[in-house]
Amino acid sequence: MPGGDAREAVKTVTGSFEDFPFLPELPARGPGADMIGRTAGMLVELYARVEPSGWRIGDRPGRDTKRARSWLGEDLDALEEYTQGYQGPLKVQAVGPWTLAAHLELRNGEAALSDPGACRDLAASLAEGLRLHLAEVSRRVPGARLVLQLDEPSLTDVLRGRVRSASGYRTHRAVDRQLVESVLRDVFGAHGAGPVVVHSCAPDVPFALLRRAGAQAVSFDLSLLTERDDETIGEAVESGTRLFTGVVPGTDGPLSDPAGSVMGVRTLWRRLGLRPDLLAEAVTVTPACGLAGASPQYARAAYAHCVRAARSLADNPE
Repeated sequence: MPGGDAREAVKTVTGSFEDFPFLPELPARGPGADMIGRTAGMLVELYARVEPSGWRIGDRPGRDTKRARSWLGEDLDALEEYTQGYQGPLKVQAVGPWTLAAHLELRNGEAALSDPGACRDLAASLAEGLRLHLAEVSRRVPGARLVLQLDEPSLTDVLRGRVRSASGYRTHRAVDRQLVESVLRDVFGAHGAGPVVVHSCAPDVPFALLRRAGAQAVSFDLSLLTERDDETIGEAVESGTRLFTGVVPGTDGPLSDPAGSVMGVRTLWRRLGLRPDLLAEAVTVTPACGLAGASPQYARAAYAHCVRAARSLADNPE
């Protein structure tokens, strides 16, 4: 979300999505509120600090870790205030293990991705941190059924060996797909039997791998799909995987009519030969990616537009 006022952000979210609110992130507040820093603050027995090149693992919790945890606490306070008596699904999100490994640096300045042992330690720390975070949200909003979203925009680059080294002159070796899948499965386990969504607004989202790892839903930018994705998406839907289809732009601009926004979803459905009556139970309408770069006015309009577009899809699946 844009801006830096936690209470205003939560008020907007709970007002826009009465049936599926979420805990907002406000990266405009600075280091520790950004995507990587916020999740680094959740880690257990691993700490990170800000360096000119980015977030780097350190020996002890410093001011950057404390700032990240303070802002998260502020957000949770606001969420608790505006969800009194709420019962229903509630989404919380964090960075997934592979995107975190691609962006967190070791002491030598290289990405944690360069060291298999560091990747294992990072994933284990993240899983424990997520367990504690989910327990805290459940304590504050006892009627909520938590949905965990893991953001993995760098996952495809990890799989294809496209993450650049600190020097920028080479790339880190591609990680074995079975290892990627196994680590994801372990981190998903932090939520027990609860639903997990994996989000990536990058091209070539590995739908089949995520489904095998246990993701119940995949969130993606619909405009980046190609017909070569059809088979894996069709298999995912038929196996019960929910699609969070990003159809509303994440930055300011004109919004089409709600029915026009989901035209691509209907086209995909016809191309896959899927039953129209599956749409309402298989698809959630979302922005294409985060709205941190949008104006507050546009963010509110985009959320309202998502609700209207979803209603259009449910009322007229054909």
